[in-house]
Amino acid sequence: MTGKRRWPRVIGHRGAALSAPENTLAGLREAAALGVAWVEFDVRLTRDERAILLHDDTLERTTTGRGPASLLSFEEIRSFDAGAWFGAEFRGERVPSLEETIELLAELGLGAVVELKPAPGAQEATGRVVARLVAKRWPASLPPPLLSSFKPEALAAARAAAPELERALLVGAVPRGWREQVAALGCCSLHLDQRRVDRAVLAELTGAGLAVFAYTVNLPERAQQLFSWGVDAVFSDCPDRVAAGLGARGI
Repeated sequence: MTGKRRWPRVIGHRGAALSAPENTLAGLREAAALGVAWVEFDVRLTRDERAILLHDDTLERTTTGRGPASLLSFEEIRSFDAGAWFGAEFRGERVPSLEETIELLAELGLGAVVELKPAPGAQEATGRVVARLVAKRWPASLPPPLLSSFKPEALAAARAAAPELERALLVGAVPRGWREQVAALGCCSLHLDQRRVDRAVLAELTGAGLAVFAYTVNLPERAQQLFSWGVDAVFSDCPDRVAAGLGARGI
């Protein structure tokens, strides 16, 4: 486990999910335009083990495609529209590769939390492929990235492939064996569901030297409360509104 570090207080969730289609290059550009310093996005593998940005196992919700992304090739997935569902102005937006995403992050100067979203049975492959690619491609001009996942197997594989990359364990409620889990995975932070925060457990986490991030926080008042409890950062679909609200409260 590494020590705590300075993080931005508000991180754009899936880019800026209330302002642009999630997990797209347009979403990253919008986040930057809103003044966000860091973004979070989801990465999974295609059938041919290309790393792409996509939250769900299946394509229906956010693209014109159908079925599990893990059963289709990268080129097949690239033929689908990933923006029209959100708004006509985003028609033609494609599911981005992780490579082109990193290039855009460098252009925009955005730091990132990269969430590993493995399909069932692909935990180790996802952790390995994504970690190696991030370690190879991440520009020195950006702050070091943070790899996160709900799947310990993915984080363990990422650690083996690129131990220099920092890792975070994602949870809903904080599990009883959190100390052992974060120690085994060498995590520097724990990311938890803001609806299931226990103030006493939060004190234990921060007391153990862990950074704590909370998801998904779209109200400035809630963010203010969480920060007062010791949370280091929040993920928000509307990071500009939350940051503005916190600024108005002198935070």
